[in-house]
Amino acid sequence: MTSTILITGSNRGIGLELVRTFADHNWHVLACCRRPQQAVELSAIAEKSGGRVTIHPLDVADSEQIRALAETCGDLSIDILFNNAGIAGPSPQRFGPIDTGEWLETLRINTLAPYQMAVAFVEQVARSSRRIIATVGSQLGSIADNTSGGRYAYRTSKAAVHMVMKGLAADLADRRITSVALHPGWVKTEMGGPQAPVSPAESAAGLYRVLATLTPEDSGKLWSWDGSQLPW
Repeated sequence: MTSTILITGSNRGIGLELVRTFADHNWHVLACCRRPQQAVELSAIAEKSGGRVTIHPLDVADSEQIRALAETCGDLSIDILFNNAGIAGPSPQRFGPIDTGEWLETLRINTLAPYQMAVAFVEQVARSSRRIIATVGSQLGSIADNTSGGRYAYRTSKAAVHMVMKGLAADLADRRITSVALHPGWVKTEMGGPQAPVSPAESAAGLYRVLATLTPEDSGKLWSWDGSQLPW
């Protein structure tokens, strides 16, 4: 039986490579992004996938679009719900004046959207065989690891979504759903910059290995793309 994964923010960077990686392992991939008509590389992957990859319009900041997509998925079983979509937030994020509206927008996309996705798709995940909800967290959201300061909007949004995933792990344990936050590494993307040491393909391959070996005992934790556990 073919396993299914839903990936948000799948048109570029880590999301795009996750689509490619899971499709190469014969998964059915529900690839979601805001503007499918502009997702040229994603469309090329879908066209060559033999139907394994389907593209769905989704702006995770739009609650109605989330609800509508969940309705469209209907009785589908989703083995992994992967909340990948995210933003870096306003610039600069050094101590000092900051655009609070943009800070709130960062929280809305990086923190609230993964929670709303979990609520909307919990039934599809619960009826699957793998039953995993994963969200891209970050080592920058680790309170224990913050010794350098800065990045206030991004750090707080990731620290908050870590708490969301910890809460889901407790609330959904009776439904045998594994909920984790995943640190993708410092990745060479539009957000990570050209100096980052990890390629999107390397990050996606590592995340695939982590997801493939998750057990219920791993729920409620922050895992790195290299398989190590990180402190909250």
